[in-house]
Amino acid sequence: MNKEFLDHRLNVNRRHFLGKAALGLGGAALGSLLIPDLFNFGEKTSESLPVGLPHFAPKAKRIIYLFQNGAPSQLESFDYKPMLNKMAGEDLPESIRNGQRLTGMTSGQTKFPLVGSYYDFKQYGKSGTYVSDLFPNIAKITDDICVVRSMHTEAINHDPALTFMQTGAQVGNRPSMGAWMSYGLGSENKNLPAFCVLLSRGRGNGQGVYSKLWTNGFLDSTHQGVTFSSGEDPILYLKDPDALDKESRRKMLDKLAQMNNLGFEENGDPEVQAKIQQYEMAYRMQTAVPELTDLSKESDATIKMYGPECLVPGSYAANVLLARKLSESGVRFVQLYHQGWDQHGNLANEMALQAEETDRASAALILDLKQRGLLDETLVIWGGEFGRTNYCQGNFTKENYGRDHHPRAYSIWMAGGGVKAGTVYGETDEFGYNIIKDPVHVNDFHATIMHLMGLNHEQLTYKHLGRRYRLTDVAGKIIPGIIT
Repeated sequence: MNKEFLDHRLNVNRRHFLGKAALGLGGAALGSLLIPDLFNFGEKTSESLPVGLPHFAPKAKRIIYLFQNGAPSQLESFDYKPMLNKMAGEDLPESIRNGQRLTGMTSGQTKFPLVGSYYDFKQYGKSGTYVSDLFPNIAKITDDICVVRSMHTEAINHDPALTFMQTGAQVGNRPSMGAWMSYGLGSENKNLPAFCVLLSRGRGNGQGVYSKLWTNGFLDSTHQGVTFSSGEDPILYLKDPDALDKESRRKMLDKLAQMNNLGFEENGDPEVQAKIQQYEMAYRMQTAVPELTDLSKESDATIKMYGPECLVPGSYAANVLLARKLSESGVRFVQLYHQGWDQHGNLANEMALQAEETDRASAALILDLKQRGLLDETLVIWGGEFGRTNYCQGNFTKENYGRDHHPRAYSIWMAGGGVKAGTVYGETDEFGYNIIKDPVHVNDFHATIMHLMGLNHEQLTYKHLGRRYRLTDVAGKIIPGIIT
């Protein structure tokens, strides 16, 4: 066969081939620009899916988690139980408690006097959602949020419950939720970490937070949460020493990378590569972080929305505003911890202080994201590690009472990012003690969050010490009732 015949048969010649090839290369180049990790197959899931890509079309791109550390009482916030006020002082029926495990703080009590909320509830929004008078600003956004009243957990003490909510396990050294998101989806902004952590302390009785809550666990250390402080330097050791200029820093990092690469060739330790990435990230953050933490460019209307406290570094309001800026800049997961919700006594007074500090800024975040067109792609979560008992801890008075830990039922709320707005999901009994409709376990909560982010919780796994791990371990089911 001659050349002309072969070209005709294959319907291709050199000019045709090069033209088609150019289109393919152009498409690949465009794809790598739109999704930087498109061709990064260095890390894989159990199903050989490239890390940095969702498994399916996501409803949310980013998460802001407003974690209320210490467990705010659902009975003074979002789960209205008038029966408790009617029966105030009467003993909780044993048929309701049903021998449930107690903490060491109430295990010695022989009586469990019921206590209703010191604060009134009203209905708000088209859904008629009940919200306590403690949260007047959140009450105004009920048509934008989904209140989940049927969360439950096995953990009854703060440390295991807090660790469970953040890592999917009650023991330490497991990757946190933010680390899993960083591992599974990568970063949207190469100049900022995929996972950032903000800390604030309220005026109530606080429980401690610690780095194991935002750890990378057995994942590469590039996925660990980066903590922002309220001091002069938001991220410690990020600035160059006075005697070191930018050019010298660049040369030093290049030489250090060469040395680390030589070490990697010898021992093959992936953490060496992680160190190189972290040094480079820190170098890029030297420009990005100061601009982000500068609130002087925020409008007067924005400052008014979040309240004057947002200008006080380290306050809850300031951190919520910073969370919006980080998320808007492409940070995949922003975790805010606000301490002070552990009211075993003097609940009516202490919880009022906590609510005053958090209510305005929490609602402002939803309104701010909404007006910027970002709420639909940002998943916002508000809640603690468990709930509070319907009976009084210690001596009972209507004005000065406390509530112990209650893992069997508690409330959180979610907004944006594919969540069904203006709804209430789940229901507890008239005592607010047991769930009677649509329970949501911590594993279900995690599975649903991952689904909203476009991740299959059963497919995003990591092999460690011969076993494949995932955020939901061997449990978890998606809750379709809260998804649009």
